[in-house]
Amino acid sequence: MSTNSYADAASRPIGLTASSGIDREAHNRLDEAWLAAAWSHPTTRVFVVCGGQVLIDDTTDGRTELVMTPAFEAPVTETHRYFLGTDEEGVRYFALQKDALPGRMDQSARPAGLREAGLLLSPRDAGLMVHAVALENWQRLHRFCSRCGERTVIAAAGHIRRCQACGAEHYPRTDPAVIMLVTDDEDRALLGRQVHWPEGRFSTLAGFVEPGESIEQSVRREVREEVGVDVGEVEYIASQPWPFPSSLMLGFMARATSSHIEVDGEEIHEARWFSREDLRAAFESGEVLPPYGISIAARLIELWYGKPLPKPGDVV
Repeated sequence: MSTNSYADAASRPIGLTASSGIDREAHNRLDEAWLAAAWSHPTTRVFVVCGGQVLIDDTTDGRTELVMTPAFEAPVTETHRYFLGTDEEGVRYFALQKDALPGRMDQSARPAGLREAGLLLSPRDAGLMVHAVALENWQRLHRFCSRCGERTVIAAAGHIRRCQACGAEHYPRTDPAVIMLVTDDEDRALLGRQVHWPEGRFSTLAGFVEPGESIEQSVRREVREEVGVDVGEVEYIASQPWPFPSSLMLGFMARATSSHIEVDGEEIHEARWFSREDLRAAFESGEVLPPYGISIAARLIELWYGKPLPKPGDVV
């Protein structure tokens, strides 16, 4: 596929990346009076996040929405209240981190994580959920100061943790990770199966960027380490926030300069070269399961495959 074709295909929305229409208004996060007024406004909407899950509900017209309430109906919490932003109509949104999701009298709402909800929600709701889940993950894992070890407190509407002992401020972390579809001179795609994945689940290779390393160097190192294949040309395609718990996935197409596979056995259990015909037959037989539709991995494979990947139960 040509570079222009990659660019055209990559311009289509990837899961969790469509514009949410939310202004995060970072300049207001330290203004306690403004935040208090925003919280008490009758149009403000609030939802609860717990363990990476929220409540979602199906509407009568076939949509799926975040379950949100006015602030005055929200569960009580003062410290774990995160301001997420304001939409184009002036509605402000907050997320509350709680130890359990609230019950629903009508029993129609259900808990869901991003892998499910991200495919169902509108860009606005998906964007709000990604923001909230990322903050919750960071808050749960970074309660103590990395400088002196004392407990930190939440500030800036959930976007800073401040140490009252040494004065250090800590900010939400985002770990860059590369994810790449490797192809060879025969235009075959290299897909691998991680050791903890179910039988038949294949996807692109991926790994974290290490200190002092460019993203191109990271692509080449990860492929070499995981499957023993050398990579030459590396082309950036697109990125995707992936708060599981705190990654930013940087997607690439990469060209192999060798083809012999030697898996590391620690991260990758199995890796194979697939032609389009090979992959189509494997999908049809059920031998290979497509990657989750919300992931950038699915988009990278689609760029090479030439059409959307099948969903479970589809006939290719």
